[in-house]
Amino acid sequence: MIYPLLPIFLSSVLGAGAVAIGLVEGVAEGTASVLKGFSGYISDRVGRRKALILAGYGISTFAKPLFAAADAVWQVLVVRFVDRVGKGLRTAPRDAMIAETTDPSIRGKAYSFHRAMDTLGAVVGPAIAFLLMWLLRGTGDSAYRWVFLAAFVPGLVSVLIIVFAIREKRAGARADRPHLTLRGLGRDYRALMLVVALFMLGNSSDAFLLLRARSLGMQAYLIPLLWMAFNLVYSVAAVPCGMLSDRIGRKKPLLIGFILYGFIYVGFGFAHRLVYVWLLMGAYGVFYGLTHGVMSAYVADLAPPGMKGTAFGVYHTTDGISRLLASVIFGLIWQSSGTYGPSAAFFFGAGMAVLAGILLWTLCAECAPGVSPPAPTSEAIEPPDD
Repeated sequence: MIYPLLPIFLSSVLGAGAVAIGLVEGVAEGTASVLKGFSGYISDRVGRRKALILAGYGISTFAKPLFAAADAVWQVLVVRFVDRVGKGLRTAPRDAMIAETTDPSIRGKAYSFHRAMDTLGAVVGPAIAFLLMWLLRGTGDSAYRWVFLAAFVPGLVSVLIIVFAIREKRAGARADRPHLTLRGLGRDYRALMLVVALFMLGNSSDAFLLLRARSLGMQAYLIPLLWMAFNLVYSVAAVPCGMLSDRIGRKKPLLIGFILYGFIYVGFGFAHRLVYVWLLMGAYGVFYGLTHGVMSAYVADLAPPGMKGTAFGVYHTTDGISRLLASVIFGLIWQSSGTYGPSAAFFFGAGMAVLAGILLWTLCAECAPGVSPPAPTSEAIEPPDD
């Protein structure tokens, strides 16, 4: 509910420029992502996932209403950071729990199903946000603030689901659990992290896509509908793409996704009418379907048994730090290149995707699903992410 409106709130209500928006998104995501590495490692060491998942969702849930009280960019940054700290706590343990409760032969389907359910919430949320924005149009910034307050309700439902619906068998802390080291994760895993880092340097916050739509004349109350359309395509594409990766491997869907991303960003660079924005956001949903769940399955394939949490922690940390740099770089290019700033920024992102695709194909090994399956340790029901 909040995400598609936040960049518009920052720019239209608080007067933030592209660099400030890049800093808010990049610093919040990147700094909190460091926590993902430690939360995954800790969940491996103590043999518990649920407590960290609950803490993460709880922190994010109680942070969201605070956006309604923000009157300055720095206040949004602080609340956004706290919200992302919650995500940093929960993400790696959650992904590790999915790996431990899923047969490796359908791992791509499992992660893509999780993404689809996550995205279903991102379809319903913007629909509610659109309705509230439309009903409250003409009330100025109050419309944004009411949406921010309403976001507390679905978050609370997620917390209650975790408390009452997730059961975990405690594995117990063991002295022989792995240390936090990349060497123990293997060469193939490290090669994949290099590709992730390079690609994410060109994959800035999606807030810039929404800002681009706004700069081309899209009304603020339509922004949630645009985000909803993107998520609807993503939710439909996710499971078929994950199942495809279970059959043909992870590299081909990822490579197709990287290439598609490059074309989409070139399209955003040249876009001058809103109809193109709608089409490009639909294609962007296909890109998400090809890459997000599949990448998680790839990480799980390459991670050694007993190090799933650590592997996902390192992955999300690499992703987040690179995204921090990407958002700052993107904002600087956007704001400092005059009339051609937005186009130049999108072309930079497209170029990084091409380079990452080349490295993916030449450096990364294909790991057949079913190799080194972990012993199940818990049963998980995953509530929708924000």
